[in-house]
Amino acid sequence: MNIGVLGPKGSYSDKAAHLWLEKEHASYPLLKDITIQYCDDIIDTFDSVVTNAVDTGIVPVENSIEGSVGVTLDMLMEHEIQIIGEIVVPIEHCLLSKGNIKDIRVILSHPQALGQCRQFIKIHFPHAEIRTTGSTSHAAKLATEFEEMAAIASRESAIMYGLNLLLCNVQDYNSNHTRFIVFRKKHENDDLAWKTTDGSVAGSDDIAKSGLLHRTSIIVYLDRDRPGALYDLLGEFAIRNINLTRIESRPSKRILGDYVFYIDFAGNISDTIIKDALNSILPKAGMMKVLGSYEMI
Repeated sequence: MNIGVLGPKGSYSDKAAHLWLEKEHASYPLLKDITIQYCDDIIDTFDSVVTNAVDTGIVPVENSIEGSVGVTLDMLMEHEIQIIGEIVVPIEHCLLSKGNIKDIRVILSHPQALGQCRQFIKIHFPHAEIRTTGSTSHAAKLATEFEEMAAIASRESAIMYGLNLLLCNVQDYNSNHTRFIVFRKKHENDDLAWKTTDGSVAGSDDIAKSGLLHRTSIIVYLDRDRPGALYDLLGEFAIRNINLTRIESRPSKRILGDYVFYIDFAGNISDTIIKDALNSILPKAGMMKVLGSYEMI
């Protein structure tokens, strides 16, 4: 199995991959046929999966401080992929450098990490130059070049790149977690398992009977702008007592003020109640894309 993650080595995506492998494969440390491929960015990770360069991709989708990762949501819309799992990683940002705190003139990190440490930077380094990088581990790698550079990255990155661990827990809120999704390229028969010949969603109660808690992710586009359109759609979940775990709008990139909606909810596509809800949504939506059902963490 080849797994694509946001690199270089030592990123939080790298950590998420190892945690997921340990969860899915008890004998993971002994397996010889698993390779982690480090990608330049999130777009590159999706491209690697779609072009079959890797079997599986793992990318961040939302953070408890900064919210959703926009580029991940865009890629979910653009590509035909299937979410097969999720992993939640506790995030502890550290300030790393070759030099000392008094030497720091430039701070490097991924935009999400910088956003999670916004107040820390403003208070302690108000005059530092801020530079964005493709990942936190990339920031750590770059920080090895000059003593006046510091990276906001993980403890593991400090060890990996030989940097001094200047400060720990520099995020603005102690409770900092990022949810990562695990995905693969969509197979031709994936939708066949969900749809009947008339295009409606089909399913069974096999997974519901297993006792596992599942999450389903969909994207919905309402092409008929009218009062109450979103209310009517969400009502199909409410009347069936289906718990929505996340809903977010994202620009459709067609015209200003036009949006698609990303919705996560408890339940599996094979549960009868979920099937009924989605069948009721279909005629109310201009487009509905099912991204997958997977075990909830």
